[in-house]
Amino acid sequence: MADKSIIGASLGTTTFPVERGKIREFAKAILDEAPEYLSEDPVAPPTFTMTSAFWDRVPDGPTPDPGFKDYRRVLHGEQQFEYLRPVKAGDVLTGASKIADVYSKEGSKGGTLYFVVFETVWRNQDGEDAVVSRNIIVETQKAAV
Repeated sequence: MADKSIIGASLGTTTFPVERGKIREFAKAILDEAPEYLSEDPVAPPTFTMTSAFWDRVPDGPTPDPGFKDYRRVLHGEQQFEYLRPVKAGDVLTGASKIADVYSKEGSKGGTLYFVVFETVWRNQDGEDAVVSRNIIVETQKAAV
């Protein structure tokens, strides 16, 4: 059974500057050299905020336990991005992460699947919401057949 008490628990914040060179490097790494990514005033490609994984997250309290029992059975289930405004070179983004939801359901091949939805709201230097990222992690009860 999913522990609903962890919904809303903070996972801390990350702040990072959006640099023109990093936008270009990211665009080239994903093999998308669209002019809007390579211009003198570029916008960031979709999924660019995932580069925040290389920045330190600052906890604002104890990190909540997501409730996984066996990390060998944990896998990435889904990733979503909701873009509310363009992310541009010169922006400074601050992402506040939390556990947005937890739930369980029966798998099609038997066994219970446990889901944890992690959400990060990215705000720019003006305090405007820019991107909402949702990451769903799944723990299987049984080994895959």
